[in-house]
Amino acid sequence: MNNNQEIAHQWFAAFNKHDLEKLLALYDDEAQHFSPKLKVRQPATNGYISGKEALGSWWQDAFDRLPTLQYDVLTITANEERVFMEYIRRVDGEADMQVGEVLEIQDGLIVASRVYHS
Repeated sequence: MNNNQEIAHQWFAAFNKHDLEKLLALYDDEAQHFSPKLKVRQPATNGYISGKEALGSWWQDAFDRLPTLQYDVLTITANEERVFMEYIRRVDGEADMQVGEVLEIQDGLIVASRVYHS
């Protein structure tokens, strides 16, 4: 397993425990994130946020609203610059959603992430 695959496994472990501190520790201070869910819930962002504070607020809101939110890993494909992850988003009372996400990694930290789903 390469280092970026390990970062992806740490990401899933922190996310599924809703451990915001460990999740944010994987990110660069100025990391950028895009999500279609962000675009819907916070239209002014056009789906993009930057920085750990914005990421922390976004995920804390999700954890608070969706206490059963879990991601089940399907695949993790990594090279020296990026990780492509496929997973199933599960929330009690909602239909499961297949998601793809790309993490861009520099110097052992996530500098950008982009979520894809229908």
